[in-house]
Amino acid sequence: MLDAFTALNRGTRLVYGRGLRRYVYAPIAVNLAVYSTMLYYVVSHFGGWLDSWMAMVPAWLGWLEWLIWPLFVASLVLIVFFTFTLVTHLIAAPFYGFLAAKVEVQVTGRPPLDDRGLARTAVDAMGRELVKLGYILPRALALFVLSWVPALNVAAPFLWALFSAWMMAITYLDYPMDNNKVSFADMRRRLASRSWQTLTFGGWVTLITWIPLANLFLLPGAVAGAVLMWDRHYRGERDIVQT
Repeated sequence: MLDAFTALNRGTRLVYGRGLRRYVYAPIAVNLAVYSTMLYYVVSHFGGWLDSWMAMVPAWLGWLEWLIWPLFVASLVLIVFFTFTLVTHLIAAPFYGFLAAKVEVQVTGRPPLDDRGLARTAVDAMGRELVKLGYILPRALALFVLSWVPALNVAAPFLWALFSAWMMAITYLDYPMDNNKVSFADMRRRLASRSWQTLTFGGWVTLITWIPLANLFLLPGAVAGAVLMWDRHYRGERDIVQT
């Protein structure tokens, strides 16, 4: 039985093994460039953002500053995390799609169904990322607003955890599915049909993304892990989904 943690472990060992190692250099370089740029920008502006947000707090709520301040910090951290994640994957998508195809050949002995050329695949990968953004951003915004509604915001941390796992599952499991001509809507149905495997995989990937610097080198392993999960749990869902 291939579980999410095993898939990530095997996937990481695969991409840094013989035959695949050279395909991870470009994604790592992209991640490092985005990570360095955003880290510098956030460190330079974080204090100003926080001061601006705190200035919007009405004077009569000043006595709650001890509670509002950490909420603002947590919100800014979440915004930075999602922004970094979305920007990184938007730029690195063509490289991750190519890496997923190479992993699938090594793991299964056959290429994915995708018969597009390299240039066409790169362009379509960017388009697919925009589709993901169109799906993820409105839901992230709604959850962010919910986080500020009294009483309901108590459940916000749990909802954020579930949403993060779902988002990461969509982000990574889509690479092998896109390579095998699975539509975005079909991909979501397949993930929902295997909710436990989907959310545990997405949860582990979320944890990886929060590890500073190490995540740059572990995320290519998540791409390979997604290929393993696709082959074991989702490839055979075709007939179930279409009936």
